[in-house]
Amino acid sequence: MIYLDAAATSPVRREVLEAMWPYLAGEFGNPSSHHAVGQSAARALAEARRTVAELLGCRPAEIVFTSGGTEADNLAVKGIALGRMLEAVAETGRAGRGPGADGSRHLVVSAIEHPAVVEAVDHLARVHGFEVTVVPVGPAGLVDPEEFAAALRPATALASVMLANNEIGTVQPVAELAARAASAGVPLHTDAVQAGGWLDTRLDVLGVDALTLAGHKLGAPKGVGVLAARQRLRLEPLVHGGGQERGRRSGTENVAFAVGFATAFRLAEAARAEAAARVAALRDAFITEVLHRVPGALLTGPAVGDRLADGTDARLPSVASFCFPGTSGEAVLLQLEERGVIVSSGSACAAGEDDPSPTLLALGLAPEVAQTAVRFTFGPTVTRDDLMAAAAALDAAVTELARLR
Repeated sequence: MIYLDAAATSPVRREVLEAMWPYLAGEFGNPSSHHAVGQSAARALAEARRTVAELLGCRPAEIVFTSGGTEADNLAVKGIALGRMLEAVAETGRAGRGPGADGSRHLVVSAIEHPAVVEAVDHLARVHGFEVTVVPVGPAGLVDPEEFAAALRPATALASVMLANNEIGTVQPVAELAARAASAGVPLHTDAVQAGGWLDTRLDVLGVDALTLAGHKLGAPKGVGVLAARQRLRLEPLVHGGGQERGRRSGTENVAFAVGFATAFRLAEAARAEAAARVAALRDAFITEVLHRVPGALLTGPAVGDRLADGTDARLPSVASFCFPGTSGEAVLLQLEERGVIVSSGSACAAGEDDPSPTLLALGLAPEVAQTAVRFTFGPTVTRDDLMAAAAALDAAVTELARLR
């Protein structure tokens, strides 16, 4: 089997399982308990938090462990937006303008955000009356910094633009967007779930105020994620209770999974520079081979060699996505699986959806073309032989579908 669906999930690393095991067995204590077993768990949790904070270039107090990337995105978007709204309402009250002021109820997002961000923003609009500005993207999926800056207002509570897209691999100029947002006094959140282990995700490098990651993209188990959010931000919690995670997320902490996340992230960061360069070269060879072998194949996202204004690669090393007009993405997927190649017909978060991808529609693709999408995503151990075999299998799959048609 050739597994090319790493953007959906990755296998758990052995080192991660070994690091987690003590806290699933003998060291099982509740970190809030004031006895030896509980304090042992508390020390492990604190060390995991310190490790993640060091890797992200922030303070341990700014790290919140969550159940995954979706919860982390929801906590960032809802928590920061509601916190800013409440601060604005309080300020208008102090200024003598009465308790009915709306406060900061405006959000800015890109047209190709992950469903976790899209649905969180929709909730704020429906339930709390937020106005939303969606910044369009170009044919390669890139946000124009000028258009982004023009969308910001004094009443903007939060802007959210993902660092790297989960479907087409587009890398956004987040550092430039963060500078524009900071000039306007607007906090910027970035969903870096797909970027973890491939790009520099340090908050001080990106200039963002909040960033989210998911463990199962890094070699940790499903069910653990991280929100890094600056302490100066008022973050309204989604989950209320005992005040764990410094009041930002209540509930008994999952110590073993926090340890697993920290271990996986540390290992990924140690190998990141080498893995990113090597896999990016393999990705480009694979894209070139597919476009050569498969008539009509349409690459989605940035072209090979595309760069951002600062010279960095405009495509994530681990993502190559195509449309095959005249076929069906699901049919290609099944044909590939019969040939031992595991891929995705789009985002795993939209599994079971028949509608064309909003991300591909935002690029300007026709719905019937968008429905032919197939996504190939690579882990750090992928080889050239894997990808050349996958390209050959893809050629055979599309040829067979054409024959059947």
